[in-house]
Amino acid sequence: MFLKTSFTTLIVGVFVVYVLHTCWVMYGIIYTKPCDRPRGDNCITPFLAGNPELQLSIYTSLQSNAEGGHTLIHKEENFDVSSKFERIVNVSLPKKTRNNGTLYALIFVHQAGLNPWQDPRQVHSVVQLTTYMLPKPPEISLISGEDQKQGQKREEQKKKQRDGNLATGTGAKAGAASSPDHPVSHWRSRLTLNIVSDHFLFDREYLPSDVHRYLRVFQNGKKMVYLPLLFVDELSNRVKDLVEINSTSTELPLTICYDSISLGRLRFWIHMQDAVYSLQQFGFTEKDADEIKGIFVDTNLYFLALTFFVAAFHLLFDFLAFKNDISFWKQKKSMVGMSSKAVLWRCFSTIVIFLYLFDEQTSLLVLVPAGIGSIIEVWKVKKAFKIHVFWKGGRPTFLVGGKLPQLMFRKVQQKCGPDVFFRCCSKML
Repeated sequence: MFLKTSFTTLIVGVFVVYVLHTCWVMYGIIYTKPCDRPRGDNCITPFLAGNPELQLSIYTSLQSNAEGGHTLIHKEENFDVSSKFERIVNVSLPKKTRNNGTLYALIFVHQAGLNPWQDPRQVHSVVQLTTYMLPKPPEISLISGEDQKQGQKREEQKKKQRDGNLATGTGAKAGAASSPDHPVSHWRSRLTLNIVSDHFLFDREYLPSDVHRYLRVFQNGKKMVYLPLLFVDELSNRVKDLVEINSTSTELPLTICYDSISLGRLRFWIHMQDAVYSLQQFGFTEKDADEIKGIFVDTNLYFLALTFFVAAFHLLFDFLAFKNDISFWKQKKSMVGMSSKAVLWRCFSTIVIFLYLFDEQTSLLVLVPAGIGSIIEVWKVKKAFKIHVFWKGGRPTFLVGGKLPQLMFRKVQQKCGPDVFFRCCSKML
């Protein structure tokens, strides 16, 4: 009894340590130690504390360094970092972008009235407005069938156009790019921007490494001042917002969303965005990464934390339930007071539920306990009906009931003789 209690206590203790460690890690990500002495030399003060007049300018370019020209698509004068807004602009696509090329957005936050390239105190970020993905299959209406006919007509027109291009020797590249087996350029119709509106005082000695790459600092007398922290939220770029680009797409809409963000949420978002980027480097497709993005974008962070704790306790209770169930059936020597048919029916229903969850591609949080429960139910049936399995010539043989011990004793007695048989039995006893 003491060993069983200590084992359960050990498991619960490990679980508590794991939860506390996770909370401590999350606290280290969200919390940033401020500078204790505002007038000290180690403090880095915010540029926004002086309430400067700012302007938001967004350009498009074929290259990330803006070489070869750039085009202004939106300008937000009298830009207030604490005011949320949403703008929809139409962006003209260059011919190179329409031919399965790329397009970049250059976002500048600079002093009002100045050219961003001539402002030494500007912050900027570069983001890709296009991505490559396999074209979406045409949607077909099973009720009316109209979309199917229209899709067939479009396919026939495309086939005729490809045949004409092959005959004239033109458009070979466009035909290859529009093939459903090859990824084509898609337009990201949403651009989400964030700026930290908190007037936070950083300490040089405790400067977070994740914020360091977004921090631009300049010397203002004896003080160190950091420029606004501009962050492009790429987790908000979902597959449902992608629009396929073809040769006729001369202009596409772009929704520019801006909102202020706290420093803790920024750090958390940076870690999540880096995690999604690492998964894409390991071979995750845009659709796979989109499912992970939906966990953070479509869910409130407090609700997400509550979901984590519920899932953790769910796994703990499942483990304890499996442990108690196995211990109970291990000690049970007979089926007195229990129905063998009920055990058999429970095993059947549990396996059906597991197969259904597996077919529906349910989360592993639910699928794994269901699979373990199915294995335990099969073991219960084996114990309830006294099913014995032994192999003979590579083929399994099943014996139901108490016939197996008698059969084994007869075989041993025939092979070894009565003297050796009784000597073995006495040693076993």
